[in-house]
Amino acid sequence: MFHAVTAGAMLLSSLTAPAAAATPPPPPNEVSISVVTANGSGCPDGSAAVSVSPDRKAFTVTYSEYMAQVGVGTKPTDFRKNCQLALDVHIPQGFTYAIAEADYRGYAHLERGATGTAVASYYFQGNAQTARASHPFNGPLDDNWQTKDVVGVTALVFEPCGQQRNLNINTELRVNAGRSNPRKTTSFMSMDSTDASFSTVYQVAWKRCP
Repeated sequence: MFHAVTAGAMLLSSLTAPAAAATPPPPPNEVSISVVTANGSGCPDGSAAVSVSPDRKAFTVTYSEYMAQVGVGTKPTDFRKNCQLALDVHIPQGFTYAIAEADYRGYAHLERGATGTAVASYYFQGNAQTARASHPFNGPLDDNWQTKDVVGVTALVFEPCGQQRNLNINTELRVNAGRSNPRKTTSFMSMDSTDASFSTVYQVAWKRCP
């Protein structure tokens, strides 16, 4: 069971999208986010949580069981992991919002010749508009990884004014053995850290409705 969020999320630097500066965020304590559904091999039940920052300019999604791998000791389906989150975002009347920036972090061990990919997309329930980004990684790699998606002002997808729609966030990790030898080695990409949790920080651009 997922619960509504509390304050205290880790933050990125201020929004790079100039549209965000035009509209201050709603007053504190007037924004809340909860997970409606979390489906996918990368976020089994109880392994994903969301929190919102005190200034209402960002929110954080934390995963604890998100890893794609290929090679020794793995199953054929382990090469791809995904998570589809449906978030219920409650905001004051007269405001709408869009995802302006997203920051992802994790750890990767890719053997020479192996490849990995991190993919993310964002859209509102019933809305065909989708912001999507894909980030490739090449072995050899044995280190933390980080990606940043920045949506241009003209490409920002705002929630329709006066409508309460779930925000859908789909993420995916893929690992391909490529020219490495999967019978002797293992390659993986994970969305986790030394404390067994991974935080994805999403920056929010606010706009007042007419």
